[in-house]
This record gives sequence, C-alpha cells and structure tokens, in this order.
Amino acid sequence: MTAANSFASISALSPLDGRYAGRVAALRPLMSEQGFMHRRVQVEITWFVALSEAGFQEFPALSADDRAFLLGLVRNFSAEDAEAIKAIEKTTNHDVKAVEYWIKDRFAGRPALEAAAEFVHFACTSEDINNTSHALQLKAAREQVILPSADKIIAKLRSMSQAYAAVPMLSRTHGQTASPTTVGKEIANVVVRLMAARAKIAGVKLLAKMNGAVGNYNAHLAAWPEFDWEAFSRRVIETPEPAADAPANGRWGLGVTFQPYSIQIEPHDYMAELFDAVARFNTILVDWSRDVWGYVSLGYFKQRLKAGEIGSSTMPHKVNPIDFENAEGNLGLANALLRHLAEKLPVSRWQRDLTDSTVLRNMGVALGYSQLAYSALLVGLDKLELNEEALADDLDNAWEVLAEPIQTVMRRYGVQGAYEKLKEVTRGKTVRAEDLHGLIRSLDIPLAEKERLLAMSPASYVGKAAELAGRA
Repeated sequence: MTAANSFASISALSPLDGRYAGRVAALRPLMSEQGFMHRRVQVEITWFVALSEAGFQEFPALSADDRAFLLGLVRNFSAEDAEAIKAIEKTTNHDVKAVEYWIKDRFAGRPALEAAAEFVHFACTSEDINNTSHALQLKAAREQVILPSADKIIAKLRSMSQAYAAVPMLSRTHGQTASPTTVGKEIANVVVRLMAARAKIAGVKLLAKMNGAVGNYNAHLAAWPEFDWEAFSRRVIETPEPAADAPANGRWGLGVTFQPYSIQIEPHDYMAELFDAVARFNTILVDWSRDVWGYVSLGYFKQRLKAGEIGSSTMPHKVNPIDFENAEGNLGLANALLRHLAEKLPVSRWQRDLTDSTVLRNMGVALGYSQLAYSALLVGLDKLELNEEALADDLDNAWEVLAEPIQTVMRRYGVQGAYEKLKEVTRGKTVRAEDLHGLIRSLDIPLAEKERLLAMSPASYVGKAAELAGRA
C-alpha cells in the first residue's frame, strides 16, 4: 500500500473503506461507483449490439472484429476508464450521458461503429440503463459475495452441529435451567433456519426493464412502429450474459428477468424482497451471535488464543468474544440500511421522482456491513473450542430438570398429583440426585420403570437431540 493510499484509508469517512476495507474488498469492484459505471457500459453496449442484430436497414450487422472490440470494452473496463467517464461528467453533469459519450469516443477510427454511433443509447431513458445496471450489480454481489459467505457460515455451523451432535448441554428457557439438549442440536436449529433464509435470498428474481421514458416504448415505436419492441426488450434482458471465454459472435444479453410493467423506473419491489431476505438472514445471525456470546460467558466454549492479542488494557486475563460483538453490531447497521432500502425504494411519486437515486447508491454499504459481519462471525467461529467439562458440571448441578420425565412417567401410570408432587420437591430448591431417587423409589409404578428413571441423569435426558442434530 502506498503512502497516499494509506492516508486515504485512514481518513475514510466510512469504516468500510477505512478500517475494514480489506474485509469488504470483494464487493468493491461490484457495488462501487466504478462497478456501477462498468455495468452501465455493459448495458449500453449490449443494447447497441442487439440493435445491430434486429434487421434494421439503417443499422447493418456488425463485423466479428467490431463485436470483439465492443465486448472488450466491457470485459477490460478499468479504473482508468471509470475516471475518464467521470471527467466527461464534469462537463455533462449527467452520469449516464457521460457513459454514452465515452462509448462513442471509443468508436474513433472504426468506420462502421462511427457510422452507427447514434444507436448508442437509442430510445433509452437513463433509467433503462440504471435499473438494468443495478440488477447486474446485485446479481454479481449475490452470486460472488453474499451467497458464498452465507454458504461458508452454514457449512461451518453444520460441521459444528455434526461434531457436537451428542454432547449434552443444559438448556435455559427464560434464563432458567430447563430440559437438556445437545450442543449440536442447538447449532442445528440455526443451520436449518439459515438454510431456509439463504434459499429466499437465492430465489429472488432480479428484474429489469428497457421500455423508455414512462414504460410504454413511445420513442421506440416512433422510430419503427411495426417492430415488436417488447419482445426485443425481453430478449435483450433475459438472454444470458456472455461467459468470460465466450466468442464475440454469439448472442448477448443481460441474464436477468424481464419486467413488463413500469413507470419511468423499475418499481424496485424485487429489491425490497431481496433486501428483506438478506435482513432476515442477518437477524438469524444476530440471534446466534448473542447466544454464542452467552455460551462463551458460561464457559461452554473457550476461545483459542492468538499470540500478541490483548483482551483488556488493564485486565490481562480477559479473552473477549469480540468477533461475535463485532458481527452483532454490523448486522444491526446492515439491517437498518437494508430495511430502509426495502421500505423506501418501492415508493415513487407519479411516473418517477429522484428520491430513489441517491438511496440506491447505498446498496453496497448495506451489503458491505453484512459482509463485514459475516467475516467477523467466521473468525469468531474458527476460534471456538468446546469446553465439555464446563458443560458436564452445569448439568450435574441441575438435577431438578429430571422433574419433567419423572412426573411424565408418573402420569403414564395414573399416579395422582404427579406434577404437584414434583413441584413440591423441586421448585425453587437446590435438588440433589438422592432427593429425586428417594421419590422414585416411593412411587407405585413398575419396577422396570423405577430402574429406568433411577439410571437417568441430566446428561442422558436429551431426547432425540443427537439424532436431530445429525440430520440437519
């Protein structure tokens, strides 16, 4: 890192571009201003090439060489190209027009492209370019960053749930001792929830429209009244993107889902659905971060030490669960932004207002705080070591939890006042094994049932927890 870059990082207003820049680096080329410009160039050129294939006499098909050149503008888009567009914008004061002019400037010295230059941005409103670019940004961020991170968390927790499937653990409902479970089963609960939430994120269709100033193909039909512009637009939007190694002479598209009805802007309902789905995934992780923080506090988990790390400036013994605290805090920031995006973006006055524009520029910030939290959580999970001794001690001091199985067996055999008898022995008291064993021996139930209850301990009273954990 150069001195200039170091200064820029340390003076960044947002910690995503400062202190935590390295943890969100994967999102930067996708969700930054440069990433947005890159997608705008992709959309403009994809539309331009598709028009050349439409059979219009006024725009003959492009040569393979010109198509390869255009595809290269997309594939090789660089920071320098983004800066060049920004320089044009200083004159135009219009970001989409600056992209159009930049593309036309690249046509210099290529006669066929120069002759067809007015078909760049043909019949498009800025929002035709912007909404499709946003869909492409979200597609890339979801596929390349968010879902892979979610999968790493799910895989790590699934591995833990399998490893600890049969390790008994005392439950705490309302913070009080309750029927035992296993460590693996409690982690499996989280895994199953996260898998369902992950499927919701993956299942959201990313929509885009290219239908003109107010969604009616007005300008398109003014130019070619007999042409099926709606079908053409659908084809451009839904044809898959060219693969990285695909030849330039294939059919190009954007690879998202066609939105047939819109005002000037795509309604953004799918964005709300996507951001709500990410926020739901994040909320589950908030729940888990708080729980595992508590388990560390109880001593159920130890944290592996890292040489040189300090837990407190004054208390040398401390090993704080900072990664889970960091995750919880950043998940909260992410969800605050995601929920604002979900609530605000579907609302636009009449055929459009501009309130969505500046809000949309914060999509990367919302996803960035999510990614930062996922990173912290994974670091924290990798530090955890199970403390089976602490788990066993906790269980051995909670014999009162066997009041439940004893009174349930008593009910089976018709013993009157089963619940009340156990309540008298256990409620609000320190219960010892011998207290329960004395009661069991006095019961009028079959001898085999007495022996089964006498053999039971808090650590063995876990029901199907191990089996359920193993299935998750």
